[in-house]
This record gives sequence, C-alpha cells and structure tokens, in this order.
Amino acid sequence: MIGTNWSGNIAYRAAELQSPRSVAEVVDLVRAAPAVKALGSRHCFNDIADTAGVAVSVAELPREIRVDEERRVVRAPAGLRYGDISPELDAAGWALPNLASLPHISLAGAIATGTHGSGDAVPSLAASVAGVEIVTADGDVRMQRRGDADFAGTVVSLGALGVVTAVEIDIVPRYEIAQTVFDGLPLASALEHYDEITAVGYSVSMFTTWRDPDVIDQVWVKRRADEPGALPGDLFGARPAAGKRHPLPGVDPLFCTEQGGARGPWYARLPHFKLEFTPSNGDELQSEYLLPRAHAVAAIERVRALAPDLAPLVQVCELRTVAADDLWLSPAAGAATTGIHFTWVPDQPAVEAFLPRLEAALEPFGARPHWGKLFDVAAARERVPDLYPRWRDFAALRERWDPRGVFRNDFLARLGL
Repeated sequence: MIGTNWSGNIAYRAAELQSPRSVAEVVDLVRAAPAVKALGSRHCFNDIADTAGVAVSVAELPREIRVDEERRVVRAPAGLRYGDISPELDAAGWALPNLASLPHISLAGAIATGTHGSGDAVPSLAASVAGVEIVTADGDVRMQRRGDADFAGTVVSLGALGVVTAVEIDIVPRYEIAQTVFDGLPLASALEHYDEITAVGYSVSMFTTWRDPDVIDQVWVKRRADEPGALPGDLFGARPAAGKRHPLPGVDPLFCTEQGGARGPWYARLPHFKLEFTPSNGDELQSEYLLPRAHAVAAIERVRALAPDLAPLVQVCELRTVAADDLWLSPAAGAATTGIHFTWVPDQPAVEAFLPRLEAALEPFGARPHWGKLFDVAAARERVPDLYPRWRDFAALRERWDPRGVFRNDFLARLGL
C-alpha cells in the first residue's frame, strides 16, 4: 500500500509507487507495467488517481523551469507545485494569469481535473496551458500544443491518456494584488447584485456556512493594483472585516494569505492559503459543481432551500466564477461559469447519502461535477454525454491513445471510458 490521499478518505490500492528521475525512466516504466496511473499531490477526494498497478509520481523529474519570453510561456516539469514555480516566475518579471485557492497542488494534477481559481475574466488553470508533454501507453513521448488537432482533448484528460511529464503555461507580466474581506452580505443582496459583486475585483469568492441561510458570511475581493477606481466601503450591505479572516469559522486565519488591502505579489494573494502552512482545514471532504453563469442565481436559491439539511454537513460553501474555455472535458467549457463548492465535515457516508439530493437540485442547470472531488459517479455516467458535447470524441481519443487500457482504472470505468 502506498498510503492515502491528502484528506485520508481514499486509501490507494497500488502495490508500489515509482518516482522516476527522467522522462526515459517514465517511458521504461510505462512500457513494462500493465497498469499505470500518475499520482500528483494527492489532493483529489475520489479514486481518479488510483490504480491496481503502479502509481507514478513525476515529482522527482529534473527541476528545470524555462521561460520563453517570445512565446510568453513557461515550461516546467509536471510534478512541480504552483507554489514552487510562482516565486521564480515573479522574480523574472512574469506571472500566471490565475491560481487556485491552494498553491500546494501539482501542475499536472490540477490541469487534468479542470481545477480553477476565481474571476469573471479568469479561466481555469487548464485554459492557460499552451502545451503538454505526455508519455503514452506505447512509450511514445508526445508533445501537444495549442492548435494541434487533439490538443483540446489532451489538457483536462483525467489521467486517461498517459503520464504528463511537462507542461507549457501562458505567462503575463507580473502584477500585484490587494485582498480585502467583507463580512455579512445579505443573501438577497448577493442574488440581486450577483454580477456587480463578482465584478468588483479580479478574483471574488463568497463564503457561507448556510447556518443562517439568509447571509453570505464573507466576501473575499482580490483586486489588481492596476485596476481603476477604488473598492467601495460598503459592498451591498457587507462591511470590511475588522480583522483577518479564515473561510472556516473558528479556524486561525494565520494560515491565510494577507488581507486588509495590503498589496503583494500575485502568487501571495490569489490563493486563499499560504504555501508554508497546511492548506484549508485538512480534516474535510470536498465537492464542487460548475454550471453556466446564467443559472447562478436560480442554482444558489436551490441550494439555499436545502440549508436545513445542508448546514450540519458543510463546513463552508464557496461561490466563485470562472471564464469560459474550449477544452473538451473542462467543467467551464463553452460558457461563463459559476462554481458552487462545498467543504464537508469528514463524514463520508453522510455526505455521499446527501449528494444525490444536491445533484438532483442542480441537475436542471447543467451542473458539472469537479472531476477531483466527491460526486455520484454512477449518476454522472448517464449525464456526461449531454454535459460535455465532446465526450464521445474524448472516448475515441482515449481508445486511440491507450487501446490496451494501461491508464484505465475503476474511476474511468464507472464513467464509461
């Protein structure tokens, strides 16, 4: 056994974990093993990265980060964490357009599952990918770049196509962010002024425990230093927090990135949590559903109706926005998107018993589950061909690239891949 995922709710079945130190070693390993799965920073809450064969970590590949200023991309080994690459980019005068709430996640793992941050004009982390280097089932090393025929199917790939060894990511000139937290936004105001609130900063997140179903407890606004105008002192009824906040009630905010309007580098403000501390709460489970932004208000109202049964199970719920992309299996593909994220108490049977109710409430809005979090996979199998117009194209791509099923696992099988 090779241990568990980050939250401890998944015990991996793989008999061994290999950490090759070169792409050539990855090739040899893939050619020799009948079943392989790449394992990243273990921040998934389901068995998407599990295998009955050999688990492969690419975290030991040579740590070579190369900036191509002409193409405005950075090439980095796939096993690096976003928190590892970001300070080096900043020192060179460059930045990434977006980061997730945790800087502790690996590049390839975050990209493969469609992980994202927040922002009306900010797409998912995968949408910034300009190229992926993949070791496929036959041991070939393939480089897919934006514009190639299959590129849009190879980025958010659920680990189904091979072991990603390197990625090329779009970069922009470095920038600074100031983060301000507001307390006590009336839910009625949040729904009436949803578009105005999410547009008040480069990245905006709303947090609620649903214990008071008529209040959004906190609004985290991350504004670029070069954004015009000033942040309002009153945000539709919410007031600036009197001190530093953590999204989870009662948790020490020392772990969170700096607030109070203090400017700092993009990589030290866009995440909610600092790299040097344990991310989020640790003792938790997570789910997230992403749906077209046009349905955001109606979907939030559906969730609010579940508040009496939801509140005892959820530690905090986060509302975010994501710009559209064109990647085949991205939960933000095709439309501007709202994400409704749930950090659950660590009671998996109770959470899994509740998920069908939650998913039924969100189904009319075309809600897509986050690939790396808890959801009803059996029910999703029936919905994914309608939720993802390129689903069958991806299934055909997987069959072409991996006819032996080297990278197939129980998770993919349950989805019909």
